[in-house]
Amino acid sequence: MSLNTNLNTPDIDSQETQEWLDALMSVIENEGPERAHFLLEAMIDKARRTGANLPYNATTAYLNTIPTHLQSKLPGDPEMERRIRALVRWNAIMTVLRANEKSPGVGGHIASFQSAATLYDTGFNYFFRAPTENFGGDCVYFQGHSSPGVYARAYLEGRITEEQMDNFRQETGGNGLPSYPHPWLMPDFWQFPTVSMGLGPLAGIYQARFLKYIHDRGIADTSDRKVWVFCGDGEMDEPESLGAISLATREKLDNLIFVINCNLQRLDGPVRGNGKIIQELESDFRGSGWNVLKVVWGSYWDPLLAMDKDGLLKKRMEECVDGEYQNFKQKGGAYTREHFFGKYPELKAMVAAMSDQDIWRLNRGGHDPHKVYAAYDAAVNHKGQPTVILAKTVKGYGMGEAGEGQNTTHQQKSMDIESLKKFRDRFDLPLTDAQV
Repeated sequence: MSLNTNLNTPDIDSQETQEWLDALMSVIENEGPERAHFLLEAMIDKARRTGANLPYNATTAYLNTIPTHLQSKLPGDPEMERRIRALVRWNAIMTVLRANEKSPGVGGHIASFQSAATLYDTGFNYFFRAPTENFGGDCVYFQGHSSPGVYARAYLEGRITEEQMDNFRQETGGNGLPSYPHPWLMPDFWQFPTVSMGLGPLAGIYQARFLKYIHDRGIADTSDRKVWVFCGDGEMDEPESLGAISLATREKLDNLIFVINCNLQRLDGPVRGNGKIIQELESDFRGSGWNVLKVVWGSYWDPLLAMDKDGLLKKRMEECVDGEYQNFKQKGGAYTREHFFGKYPELKAMVAAMSDQDIWRLNRGGHDPHKVYAAYDAAVNHKGQPTVILAKTVKGYGMGEAGEGQNTTHQQKSMDIESLKKFRDRFDLPLTDAQV
């Protein structure tokens, strides 16, 4: 086995390297990961004390933090959840399209929720808890641009009416829905006001701190309440978004969970076209002492990663920047075969038996309910640190040629009939052409 690392130093003795790795695996298997961690830290400390310069690396491999064999199992019915999620996706699109048909120029965002649907759906199905007589409930800061999807689910649940849905962004008559989370206008629906200006992350940190404060002083039992903060990768460039993350570490806010939807695009283009926003955010949060969970690759990648004995696929994943990943999704399977796998003959051979459609279906972690559930489950059970989940997604997921992975998709307010038919077919929606 050859070892691909981020080090610039060549491996001058691969046999010795393998012996060290074998010894490490033996410790993990026989004495556990905690003992292995202790030994590694002790060796690093000893090396530094002898004068060896070992620079700190705040990033880990561009892979999922939780390996497949350690994933918590999704307890529900994945097929039923997929069908419900498809209906929510459709209703979210219709919320914006019908509002703009009724009043052209009223605006709204289609693509944001389509990228985050699985992130929210998994939370609603398994993790977000409402208040009861004996429990205060969780606090959820929703990303504002995803509000059509939250309304769409509420409509399916019978909590808001079709009239309200048709009056999205048209509140003058009293029967509309506000663009973004607005608890003053909808006090029985929204908990906190947010959009995408960094106020959600900042307020969420202080909300989590306040819950700890009143519990520590015996005012209320908030020990089991969680604060969920959903935000976008572009939003993290707002100074407020990262401005208080060190406080969360200092106060050991293990009741706080950030979920950052890394769809690689902001409102006017790429977030980090020539870099990797997930790696950058990982270094920011790890450097500040947070527990970081990366959800980069979906389950369709698992067999390929299991075949990657020499680390070449991992190396290729590390090489590509976000602008290239946008291209791969936007330009399809044949392009991905040639430009991602095609750089190395071994990788091209790895996918030789796969069709272009199979390659295009290789999913990102944020669209895989199994990967998302495993990350959420790990987050709610983590103690002593706040947690951030970095979920890689595709902006405009499912919109196809009407906007999937395109830099213009954030501003998309419409889809033509053919695009809607393709969306229907992709998500197996029970609609006739006439209904579309």
